[in-house]
Amino acid sequence: MSRTALAILIFLLAPVGTAGAQAVDLDLLKDDAVSLTQEYLRLRTVNPPGNEELSARFFADVFDREEIEWDSVSSAPGRGNIWARLEGGEEPALLLLHHMDVVSADESQWDVDPFGGIIQDDYIYGRGALDTKTLGILHLQAFIALHRMNAPLRRDVIFMATADEEAGGFYGAGWMLENRPDVTDGVGIVLNEFGMGVLEDERPAFRVAVAEKVPMWLRLTATGRPGHGSTPRVTSAVNRLIRSLTAIQQYEFEPRIIPAVDAYFKSISVSAEPPWRERFADMDETVESRDALLELQIRDPGLHALTSNTCSITMLKGSDKINVVPARASAELDCRLLPDQNPDAFLDLLRTIINDASIEIETIMVFSPAVSSTDTELFRTIEEVVGGHYDGAILVPSVSSGFTDSHFFRERSIVSYGFAPFLVPADDMGGVHGNNERISVENVRKGAEMMLDIVRRMAVR
Repeated sequence: MSRTALAILIFLLAPVGTAGAQAVDLDLLKDDAVSLTQEYLRLRTVNPPGNEELSARFFADVFDREEIEWDSVSSAPGRGNIWARLEGGEEPALLLLHHMDVVSADESQWDVDPFGGIIQDDYIYGRGALDTKTLGILHLQAFIALHRMNAPLRRDVIFMATADEEAGGFYGAGWMLENRPDVTDGVGIVLNEFGMGVLEDERPAFRVAVAEKVPMWLRLTATGRPGHGSTPRVTSAVNRLIRSLTAIQQYEFEPRIIPAVDAYFKSISVSAEPPWRERFADMDETVESRDALLELQIRDPGLHALTSNTCSITMLKGSDKINVVPARASAELDCRLLPDQNPDAFLDLLRTIINDASIEIETIMVFSPAVSSTDTELFRTIEEVVGGHYDGAILVPSVSSGFTDSHFFRERSIVSYGFAPFLVPADDMGGVHGNNERISVENVRKGAEMMLDIVRRMAVR
């Protein structure tokens, strides 16, 4: 008998200890995970406008078929959020969280319909395959399996699918915590998106996100006298704005390695090739070299972003006519701060860099920094499950250069991890917010088994 067949047999005959628990057909659960992923990817929940109520109805139908009680609420027209709870013991509840919205997809740049849920060459294609609809289906299948097992639980388990993460979560997880705190009452641990497995020197390395860089979105506005484009003045709103943006673009933010980032680099150093093996092992020294930092930015912009605060100029607005010098010009910046950075101090630094008191700086969005400890039962459980399914695999606590809804919970001192049980080729990671986003059928099937393994260990007595 193969190892996989034996594991399935053990799962069916002896689900985590408790007498009276019902058997679950693991193969059926995996088959359903594939077909449900396809269905989910076909729902156009591009944000904006979101239309997450489409997905909320999709989950509601699944829960109705399984005779699971559920509830939902719209934070704004079309912006649905849905949840269900399996009640257990007195231990802090486990929240399985994912977002239903996705970013846009330029269909002309894809090889297949990005909303077709098509299987081609053993891959499921679709916007959200990696970010993060497939993970939501794995959460759903683990949740349904617990319900079917009818095993006594030592903690509540909550499934929650929310709106608006791609635009900040203010109509989703953030809104829920502010307006429906009863839904997350008693939650002590959150399992959310971001961390995945990749091959590091042919060795599976799975990442668990324990912290994120803090997004600070800013709008810079310059004003001046309007006029005709044929008679340029010495100063104008556009010229003043360009000078400010050039100063920011050319400024080199001081590199520094915070403890969580240092631990991450050290963990990946063991499988890195020279000279990065030595460089990652001592990043405090590495960041002293401008050449090494530039080389890292060319090699891996995501890793480079963990070494300092950053600002990207992403949006510009001036005149709506080519021959009119506008009275106002504005730009929007996506700044990402290291988790220990004081936002007010960073704004003071930007004002110094710009050196133009007439430039108005408006904060569009900023979150509070927070880090989740790895000294938890959930982290150890993920480590055990990963090691049991992938020989020689390592689990790496990591810091995300992007942001997720986890920060809403970390700000409330709730341990929140980003983890998806996928082993994804490095080339496929470009599909996240890019073209031809896809995930292998094998990843969905194996991921369903791993997620259930994690949730069972955490929840069943």
